[in-house]
Amino acid sequence: MGNEIQIEQQGHVRTIRLCRPEVKNAINSALGWGVVEALQDAGRDDEVWVVALTGTGDAFCAGLDLKGGGDDKHPGTPQGKYLDDLHWVGQFLLATREACDKPVVAGINGVAVGAGLSLAMAADIRIVARSARLMAGYPRIGGSPDGGLTYTLPQAIGYEQAMRFMLENRTVTGDEAVALGMAGEVVDDDKLSARLQEYCAMIATRSPFTLRLTKRGIHRATRSIDLEAQLRYELANIRMAFMSEDGREARAAFLEKRSPVFKGR
Repeated sequence: MGNEIQIEQQGHVRTIRLCRPEVKNAINSALGWGVVEALQDAGRDDEVWVVALTGTGDAFCAGLDLKGGGDDKHPGTPQGKYLDDLHWVGQFLLATREACDKPVVAGINGVAVGAGLSLAMAADIRIVARSARLMAGYPRIGGSPDGGLTYTLPQAIGYEQAMRFMLENRTVTGDEAVALGMAGEVVDDDKLSARLQEYCAMIATRSPFTLRLTKRGIHRATRSIDLEAQLRYELANIRMAFMSEDGREARAAFLEKRSPVFKGR
């Protein structure tokens, strides 16, 4: 893992911090795979009982870095990379809910958009800063939800609210996020970091067996679909959306700060 990820350990709490503050922690290949690897590593380490996931600077994660993903940082071998076509964004939910069976608590310290929102919603528990802004963002760039958001968001807030949130491209701040069910707790911005550590330390006073088995049980009870198949379906959809003429127009309009002109092709 490079400088895109910061990892700290205090007692049995491991903090994974997204660290590209100059671009509001927008995700390139190195950051995306770094998050996946960090979660997998936490899942394998018996000294980690609880995982805190947060951002640096004034953002949690602004989503995909539209200015370029950088060199492919897939951690596998060339054969493994060829055989595993599930992009890093498709790995977020699998890494958070399955590869890491320890509770993952997201501290949403600022904006969370697109893949950044997907990463936050993949966590088991969310604490959000009062001024943080949560938005799907996909309609603005001619895309469709990925990162497991079609699974986690309806699970958290219900079918219609999820449809409205994504299609209206709504922006909600901390208090409304809690009211909707997207997070369980809202705190003042300057208290987010301390509250995240305090909460994780409290959870870490439980037996690690209790923590892991509770997460396994709840995840299994709420996983009524083939999760990997759903993630592949999401990726197929967003690829089609991005390859369309309308998708290219949406991204060009977004970067040029103008209204898009869609033609349905």
